Amino acid sequence: MDPSRFIKSLLRVCVFVAVIACIVPAHLFAQTPAARVIGTVKSVTGNSVVVELDNGAETTVTFADAARVVLATPGQTDLKSATPIQVSDIQVGDRLSARGQASDANSLAASFALVMKKTDIAEKQQQERDEWRKGVGGLVKEVDIATATVTITNSLAASGKPILVHLSPQTEIRRYSPGSVKFEEAKPSTLDQLKPGDQLRARGTKNADGTEFTAQAVVSGAFRELAGTVVSTDAANSTVTVTDLATKKPVTVKIGTDSTLRKLPQFVAMGIAMQLKGGTPAAATGMGSAVPASGASGGNGTQGGWQGRRGEQGGPRGGNNGAGAPGGAGQGTPGAFGGFRGGNGGPPDFQQMLSRMPAVTLSELNKGDAVMLVATEGTASSRPTAITLLAGVEPILTAAPPGMNAAATVLSPWNLGQGGAGGGGEGGPGQ
Repeated sequence: MDPSRFIKSLLRVCVFVAVIACIVPAHLFAQTPAARVIGTVKSVTGNSVVVELDNGAETTVTFADAARVVLATPGQTDLKSATPIQVSDIQVGDRLSARGQASDANSLAASFALVMKKTDIAEKQQQERDEWRKGVGGLVKEVDIATATVTITNSLAASGKPILVHLSPQTEIRRYSPGSVKFEEAKPSTLDQLKPGDQLRARGTKNADGTEFTAQAVVSGAFRELAGTVVSTDAANSTVTVTDLATKKPVTVKIGTDSTLRKLPQFVAMGIAMQLKGGTPAAATGMGSAVPASGASGGNGTQGGWQGRRGEQGGPRGGNNGAGAPGGAGQGTPGAFGGFRGGNGGPPDFQQMLSRMPAVTLSELNKGDAVMLVATEGTASSRPTAITLLAGVEPILTAAPPGMNAAATVLSPWNLGQGGAGGGGEGGPGQ
């Protein structure tokens, strides 16, 4: 090709590009990448919505007339059936995920938004919390990768027999972050990350005797369980020092804002102790084991034994309400486990029972008091933080067989985490 002709052609192309650059707005050559905002609606004004992001920052989302806004339910995956709504239908507290162009760090011009109503999220969270509560929990004894089966121990379930938790490719597996017991901070995990000694909680379905469980989801973590006696407390630094009965060494544990501190009444502790020994809990209380038949007198508030609060849950028995009305609300002190039974007459719901026990403050713990606790492992730079601390546990420690970690045995069925998760409405294990 003639070099002169090539140069002339190149010059014509350059001139053409220069002309186009002059008449076409520059922003069409460099479109701002699409941005996404996810958070909770804080306020709605006209066609603008202020969204509080999960990290606490705020973004103003503005909707053009052509923007598409749809309503979905938590867990819905097919948006073809999502219901179109108007911006005026969005309410404070709803969850919103918007996509569009970010004009600056704190604003978004949305072309599409997905909304979940706060009432639907709350209902979904409660449903999943109930599913977790009805599930199983315990200490991991063995992990079989080949059969995707985890064996856990839980002295208060399945008559103390090991429980086989079966996982499948569809099972959601999550693991708590080190030093955290917040469900929303649990990360996606795999079966091979589970280790003997881990705490595990699963939701799904169990067989008739509770010895096998098909898991829809599991959450696990490595935590520290210890039983011992109080050496000292430090209210200024919110710590308690305990002599670990297993190692005979002092351990200082931080008491955080999310720590649960409870004290077991003596008859409750005796009931748990009898369960560990394989006896009948009512015998341990010394208060009888029978619950009055439907419509009969509810007794004096303590005679309800293990089922003293059955009536509070709408059951057919008056329990310990002292009035004998079927399904009445119990007002007396619950029996050994207060009737907090699992489904179909299963083992006691320890967490439900624990939530009704008297709270205790750090200042009420005295030197020499026996305690059991579950805590984070702690790091080289931070102390373990108590998750659950129980006082009034002398009978339990006395009843524990030699070599048994009483704290791990009794507290391992705990519901890992505090409350439900935020985000898309998935409820996590809660107290």
